[in-house]
Amino acid sequence: MTEILKTIDLKKSYKESNGKLEVLRGVNLKINAAELVAITGQSGSGKSTLLHLLGMLDNADSGKIFYYGKEKLMTAKNINEFRNQNVGFVFQFHYLLEDFTAEENVAMPMFLATKNFSKSIKAARELLKSLDILDRKEHYPNQLSGGEQQRVAVARALINKPDIVYADEPTGNLDARHSEELVELIINLNKEHGQTFVLVTHDNSIAGKMTKHFHLENGVFV
Repeated sequence: MTEILKTIDLKKSYKESNGKLEVLRGVNLKINAAELVAITGQSGSGKSTLLHLLGMLDNADSGKIFYYGKEKLMTAKNINEFRNQNVGFVFQFHYLLEDFTAEENVAMPMFLATKNFSKSIKAARELLKSLDILDRKEHYPNQLSGGEQQRVAVARALINKPDIVYADEPTGNLDARHSEELVELIINLNKEHGQTFVLVTHDNSIAGKMTKHFHLENGVFV
């Protein structure tokens, strides 16, 4: 199996008025292509912090992150390009751009990479069709249900065909039915296209549907 991601002894802390809060105390992780990975842990255990480090949105205090065997640093000159083209993100709060339609939101990462608007819109429509939401392509986020907004967010994360998609509590704002639909969508995307997902969740029933499950406790995996 092709190893996409590897971390060695990742540590992260934050300064507080009375000292230092250690969030991650030495996280070691390996993720292979086409895996569905769940990361669970109590609130405040560092799950989201870890995802931000893996996705190159924040710096670790120490430790190393490797993609395909090559170390990646936040300070690298082309890190924004790397993140846009190789990594996808789906958040609990979808962070769709309110002034853009569904298809424009999905097209944005590809447009930033290619500067080709028509190509980006065409790819966005194909993705929206595959996720069964093409009929909502010209709707704005406030005209979409919570489940529809998250489908648009998933499409946006997929448009540049990233090696890996990080999803941070993607069902956290959804009711039971829409949560189940979103999880099934992720599982189907993995089965049909071999898409790698790393899913942070507090829901053990969702974690149980993934192929790997890591539990974060006291800043390390147990």
